Amino acid sequence: MSCTTILAGKKATNDNSTLISRTDDGHFDVKKMIVVEPKDQKKKYKSVISHLEIELLDNPLRYSACPSVDPKNGIWAATGINAANVGMTATETVTSNPRVLAADPLVEYRKAEKRGEKDIPGGIGEEDIVVLVLPYIHTAREGVIRLGRLLEKYGTYESNGIAFNDENEVWWLETIGGHHWIASRVPDDMCVINPNQFGTDRFDIDDAFGKMENCMCSDDLRDFISDNDLNLNINGACNPRDIFGSRTDMDHIYNTPRAWFMGRYLAPYSYKWDGENADFGPESDNIPWAIKPDRKITIEDIKYMLSSHFEGTDYDPYLNRDTGKRGIYRPIGINRTGVTAICQIRSGVPDEIKGLEWLTFGSTTFSAMIPLYTNVPGMPEYVSKVTLDASTEDLYWASRLIGALADPVYGSAVQEVERYQYAVAVGGRSIVAEYDKKISESGDLSLAAKANDEICSMAKEKTTDCLNKVLKISSEHMKNGYNRADN
Repeated sequence: MSCTTILAGKKATNDNSTLISRTDDGHFDVKKMIVVEPKDQKKKYKSVISHLEIELLDNPLRYSACPSVDPKNGIWAATGINAANVGMTATETVTSNPRVLAADPLVEYRKAEKRGEKDIPGGIGEEDIVVLVLPYIHTAREGVIRLGRLLEKYGTYESNGIAFNDENEVWWLETIGGHHWIASRVPDDMCVINPNQFGTDRFDIDDAFGKMENCMCSDDLRDFISDNDLNLNINGACNPRDIFGSRTDMDHIYNTPRAWFMGRYLAPYSYKWDGENADFGPESDNIPWAIKPDRKITIEDIKYMLSSHFEGTDYDPYLNRDTGKRGIYRPIGINRTGVTAICQIRSGVPDEIKGLEWLTFGSTTFSAMIPLYTNVPGMPEYVSKVTLDASTEDLYWASRLIGALADPVYGSAVQEVERYQYAVAVGGRSIVAEYDKKISESGDLSLAAKANDEICSMAKEKTTDCLNKVLKISSEHMKNGYNRADN
């Protein structure tokens, strides 16, 4: 599933929190946000796509999740934070190359061809990974280890990147072929940008086979690289992107431009991104995976980047003039996003409320983002009681409606959309600040659920107001408009 990921270490953020974020760009998948209690976590898991059955561990933790409303293709939990304050987002579909996939083929489901034969299950994939990992880990590092062992045992049928964060660390794991993987700890003062390509561009393999302070990998990765002549690096360097990733013309249209725009936003002064002699352009293959931002970043910065459509460049599809380059690259804020979430693990607040999940549905370009406490018994109906039918009674469908109405009349509607997004951001932050204080002073964790109710009530009021305004603007621009004075 095509997505865009941004990660941030605690020294790169304005409030010393760790952040992992991803747009879940499916095919207009209908999504909701729920809380899964330990009693509701099944003991045996069966994948819909790969038909794989896995016995799960005892004593799972409570966790939030953003599953698909329609269960026909599986759970697809997407993202969440558990009761131990560990966040996870899965998965970012990444690229590979024929050399890797020939050496370690993907593990795909094979249906029996003859009577008496058995179906052969496939490996694990995006449908499964959050449910198999998040309820059973207490640190980001544990998340890497558990997922790595699952990949080695069962394999995977797709190439993916997965992020974990806790209060102190952010980790990024990328699959290699069917059974191999690498994982890197994001430096505390850096941000990671990853758009549907194998991203990691530096790796300390000695550390991975030694102390494992900042790097981990599958047990036989060294031999796997050597035995299959995969190493393309020279002078002793280890660039996993060159070894395991891709370098195609399609990357230059679909992937690298997104990395360029995010890097350009994060470090406008440290590198030259435009014009002659630029360090990096939209089609550069060597845009850094991790960048030290020129200033500390915020939730609002990540929301902006994940909503972007190459604003301020000749590539913006909403430009009212033809630059010859308009719309040639794949935007980050794309029409078919189901859910976007930022998992924030904070410091300086009680353990029970360290986890905040910032949530938005639909195309991020037109949607507002709300913060929700995750260590609660359940989520408000405005985000959890979503059906497959379009409605104005939940945030998912209301967001989709605003986007569909505003897109054709972008120039006229964008001001109302921006006012709406700003108002929801202010309202959400204000309520969180109020309840952080109340919970810290009283010790009453039940107030977190009340805060979520207030946030969703605020969001519903402002979303309805925006929808009314955008509907009027869109109606005024209908092609069948005609007045008596138009004769």
